[in-house]
Amino acid sequence: MSDARPVILIAQPHLAPLLGLLATDYAALPLWEAAGRARIAEARAIVTAGEFQLDPALLEAMPQLGLIACFTVGYDGIDLARARARGIAVTHAGDANAEDVADHAIGLILAHRRQIVSGDRQVRAGAWVAGAKTITRSLAGARVGIAGMGAIGIAAARRAEVMRMPVRWWGPRPKPALAWPRADSLIALAQDSDMLIVAARADETNRGMIDSVVIDALGPGGLLVNVARGQLVDEDALIAALQDGRLGGAALDVFAQEPTDASRWADVPNCVLTPHTGGATDAAVARMAAMLLANLRAYFSGAALPSPVPDSV
Repeated sequence: MSDARPVILIAQPHLAPLLGLLATDYAALPLWEAAGRARIAEARAIVTAGEFQLDPALLEAMPQLGLIACFTVGYDGIDLARARARGIAVTHAGDANAEDVADHAIGLILAHRRQIVSGDRQVRAGAWVAGAKTITRSLAGARVGIAGMGAIGIAAARRAEVMRMPVRWWGPRPKPALAWPRADSLIALAQDSDMLIVAARADETNRGMIDSVVIDALGPGGLLVNVARGQLVDEDALIAALQDGRLGGAALDVFAQEPTDASRWADVPNCVLTPHTGGATDAAVARMAAMLLANLRAYFSGAALPSPVPDSV
């Protein structure tokens, strides 16, 4: 008996847990295995992590493809113009992990400014001695700048405000409804910030937006926090500024290449690093899975998609 379920391909191995989730209603197949590759021409949808680029040749080999469903919130790896030219819908997980990423941004600020990570290492190394006391910096009054005021930026701003830190932001478009003032430019924001949170969406227009000029504007007393995409920061310029003391510190959850090479950071001072875990909470992943299922159900039933990638991106 033939299988009438729609064929869906799962693009990356780390999304393999989705195979079981989708198996009841769809012929879900791993693209990285022969069984999936054998049915590329039949696939009507592909599920992908949005930060990964899909090979144009792969898409051309999928004549029945009608939906690219990003399991993730981000979709910067998707060629939206190419997809739309072919009439392929693109969906993502909406704002499923915005609150968790904002939590992580504040956590990185705390970890760096209050020296939580170095303090842990000090205790474990037996370097905590009687009579010595580490003095860290208070958060109260520290000026927070946010580059990119979408859902993550807004959530981070609310947290910073509760923690008695004044907030300003910058983005390419004014947002009059926001309660926080918009800086005249990204450079001006960096100059007037004690810590700069990068929360912008990565696309071709803003990759490398945090360059040496912005880093120098933030200066030797400033902290750069990146919870967005590594490609937004000139990583070589960042490392050089940390090594030279031209930047006070960095707290990074994302990197230009992931996983990042550990040796790249071995002699880089004043930084706290986490392995792109900002949005990877149990609750956020559950919301992302629910949104994926909702988008697939809507697509195959002909209903309106719950979370399409917006036209103005």
